[in-house]
Amino acid sequence: MPLARIAVASLTANAVPRGHSGFLLMPEGPTALNARIALIRAARKTLDAQYYILQDDATGLLFLSELLDASRRGVRVRLLVDDLYTPGKDQLFAALASQPNFELRLFNPLAVRSGPLAWRVALSLGDLRRVNRRMHNKLLVADNSVAITGGRNIADEYFMRSDQANFVDMDLLAAGPVVPALSNSFDDFWNSRQVRPIGSLMALPPDDDRTRRVLAERCEDRRDLLPEAATDVLGHPPVSVQLAAGRLLLTEGDGRVVSDVPEKITYDDPEASFADSVSQRTIAMLYGARREVLMVSPYFVPGQAGLALLREQAARGVQVLVFTNSLDATDETLVYSGYARYRLAMLKAGVKIYELGSRLVPKERRFGEFRHSSARLHAKIMLVDRERVFIGSMNLDGRSARLNTEVGVIIESPALIEQFGALMPVRELGAYELRLRKDVDDVQWIEHHTDGSEAVLDEEPGANVIDRVRDWLLLKLLPEDVL
Repeated sequence: MPLARIAVASLTANAVPRGHSGFLLMPEGPTALNARIALIRAARKTLDAQYYILQDDATGLLFLSELLDASRRGVRVRLLVDDLYTPGKDQLFAALASQPNFELRLFNPLAVRSGPLAWRVALSLGDLRRVNRRMHNKLLVADNSVAITGGRNIADEYFMRSDQANFVDMDLLAAGPVVPALSNSFDDFWNSRQVRPIGSLMALPPDDDRTRRVLAERCEDRRDLLPEAATDVLGHPPVSVQLAAGRLLLTEGDGRVVSDVPEKITYDDPEASFADSVSQRTIAMLYGARREVLMVSPYFVPGQAGLALLREQAARGVQVLVFTNSLDATDETLVYSGYARYRLAMLKAGVKIYELGSRLVPKERRFGEFRHSSARLHAKIMLVDRERVFIGSMNLDGRSARLNTEVGVIIESPALIEQFGALMPVRELGAYELRLRKDVDDVQWIEHHTDGSEAVLDEEPGANVIDRVRDWLLLKLLPEDVL
């Protein structure tokens, strides 16, 4: 059955009112990967994919293999990737772009095409202002009928497939009026001056035996790498099973797409970059808060203006809760140092803070099977009064607000938000609760145990002497706009 018909039938079957959309939360990595592959396989007309990171690991090659298969059966494939993390992929990308029905473009490409990331950036120091601004969007749209957006890039660690570390993340599948709006956002980027076809950066190879060998070696026969997805923690079967049944299990809601314009990276004035941005429109949700706000962000740097807003909300009696990474869980220590500048002040203002502890996350299926890998937070969510929720690519930091482009959806849906009750009891997620120490002007970390007891830590978990010296220097030396 065509995706367009499945989308309409699903909206009808789930009693979604006219003008509203239907949504499906995807908290588990295997489920989120299954959904992407299932949509690609079901597409008959168009596939639009837009990602900040697309690695050429097992997951990335599986994703590209499925896009290639779709193009060969006549589906128009458009793949848009930010250029920052593309070193070593030019041959593969050029081979893909040489195929019929497959177009590939790069956002804000660097002049240096090869070498490690640090080398490419170092050789671009004369153009650092431009190079420092990136397309952070994550989006897949199939047949302009069903879309997936959220926090996940395309790489093993976003789908519970890494042996070292995996991300706790959140994606959103959508059908209904928000999908054309997401498609329009993709088109704005695809047609922007900030985007270059890969064929304008290098010569595309001919569609000959050599090119087909490259594609066969890198992309083909990878279906055996697709993990089976079980029924998730919310009780939803895999999207592949739902599509086979002709119905998606959607929850209705009034959704509004928020998307930055690609020209945002060209603005010289930080206030112009922030105006009408995804960050501005999402943070505006705080002003109407009456009871509670939950902010989930792996990289949380509120800045002085954000700190003042949090103080104001807490003073009005709004319960403000922040959930972010601990030092031992973060993959961005520079950004963490920026967050640490505000931690004590937020606690004094009455903000509740929880930090995901990499070694504390339960080895259960709430977000997937971590097994022996460590856990890191990567979800980007804001809940206000259990009435409105933002899900998307935006972090709560200055980079998302003023440098990078982002996309997401703001949804009013009590039924959808109720599902977060099964996902977000932060103590059970393996998080440290932060409190003010009584004896000194400092922070302590509370580790909650399943038997109801707790351990009180006066030293930052996972930090050693080198970490503390480094963070002290970073706090003194680094301006926030470089984080």
